[in-house]
Amino acid sequence: MRCSCKICGQYMVQSEGEKMGCVCTDCGYRCLDCLGTDTVVSRDHLAALAADPRFRPEAFEDLFRPGADQEDP
Repeated sequence: MRCSCKICGQYMVQSEGEKMGCVCTDCGYRCLDCLGTDTVVSRDHLAALAADPRFRPEAFEDLFRPGADQEDP
């Protein structure tokens, strides 16, 4: 993923060095935002999501039914 610099707004590129993340070619600002490194999900939260009916396979069946992308008349 690519993102824009929070400091100067320029397009950032992926770092190829030892440090993972994006680096701004203009001002040198670095970030890890798009890598999701600070978004660890706890076991309890993951278990709660697994029990959430929105994420059960049955909830997705209609999405993959032929013609599901067309509105009903």
